[in-house]
Amino acid sequence: MIVLDANILVRAVLGRRVRDLLERYAQQGVRFIAPDVAFADAEHHLPPVLKKFGKQDVDVYAAMRYLRLRIETLDQDLYSTFELEARKRLHGTDEDDWPVLASALALGCAVWTEDLDFFGIGITVWNTSRIEILLESEVRNIKVRRKLTDTRDREGE
Repeated sequence: MIVLDANILVRAVLGRRVRDLLERYAQQGVRFIAPDVAFADAEHHLPPVLKKFGKQDVDVYAAMRYLRLRIETLDQDLYSTFELEARKRLHGTDEDDWPVLASALALGCAVWTEDLDFFGIGITVWNTSRIEILLESEVRNIKVRRKLTDTRDREGE
């Protein structure tokens, strides 16, 4: 399980690499999660970014619907109890990123981002150039948990 920042959602729309990673690892059971506001931020920032890269023909809403099939949305009521802690950790940087950090704190997992504000705030942070290390580890952990469950089920018969 990993929490995605809005900039990763934007990258998933702009190019193939992030989208390919999401597809491949979601099929293997890795859970990708983003706070509700990350989707809103991505939708807000995508039109000017797409224009800048000459990709105005991309249907932002269709792209976001596609991403929501692969990425679970975490509602604010589930992460808001960690707002104060997240804001403290982000103090002096971009405190508007608190929902992403609060989501990671609430779920006890890492963040996938390209935003340097997340580095050095007491959580594990991955960027796209290294994310496959974590994703491969997640897949191995999923397989181990499945084997343990299968073993328990057989022993209980």
